[in-house]
Amino acid sequence: MNPGLPARSRNCSRLLAACALALAVGPALAQNQPRPENVVVLSATATTEVAKDWLTVVFSTSREGPEAAAVQAQLRQALDAALALARKAARPTQLEVHTGSFSLVPRYAAPSSKAGAANTGPAVVAWQGNTELVVEGRDPQAIAELTARVQTMTIARVGFSLSREARERVEGEVTAQAIDRFRARAAAVARQFGFDGYALREVTLSSDLPGPVPLPMVQAMSARAAAAEALPVEAGKALVSVTVSGSVQMR
Repeated sequence: MNPGLPARSRNCSRLLAACALALAVGPALAQNQPRPENVVVLSATATTEVAKDWLTVVFSTSREGPEAAAVQAQLRQALDAALALARKAARPTQLEVHTGSFSLVPRYAAPSSKAGAANTGPAVVAWQGNTELVVEGRDPQAIAELTARVQTMTIARVGFSLSREARERVEGEVTAQAIDRFRARAAAVARQFGFDGYALREVTLSSDLPGPVPLPMVQAMSARAAAAEALPVEAGKALVSVTVSGSVQMR
């Protein structure tokens, strides 16, 4: 070490030297350590069937006309009327309402083959618009009755799924079952190999929880048909699975 260097420079040099030594010795020590013995990799899965408790109904309506502002006004009028009915029936978690997608796009004339037509852009002949209203919740009866009262929009999609609360509750229960099965299997395998027990090394959990699934397309119901009868719905069930996998060292 150069005695002429300042104290701070000498300390930095020592630190760099120590780091370099640790980097050089670390891999060598790792290579010299014995590989773990009597390690086995296991997995266990628990599955349960649960009733879907969250109904989603998507209302939709489309309009077309030569003026964008007029089409937008017609869409808003239809949406406001449906939204007013839905808000009257709304109850937290039982029947919730929010607007969905909104689109307004031009429809162009077919390309012309006349000379000079390429020098001008395509002409807008009409405007096409679409808007959606989403009604969802845990009360399928109230939602079905609401569909019979909405007159300005048609039903575009309907589907059942698990609510967030149901997913979290079921996930906790199934996870506990999967862990118990993993521990029981690890103990059984250890005994079968002639060991008294095991030590847990690594473990991972993975779940297959059905979230909001893509809603199946259904034929749009006319306002007259919707007024005649409430929408028939059947929830069905979903499978929830949790897998615990990892390695244990028998001892």
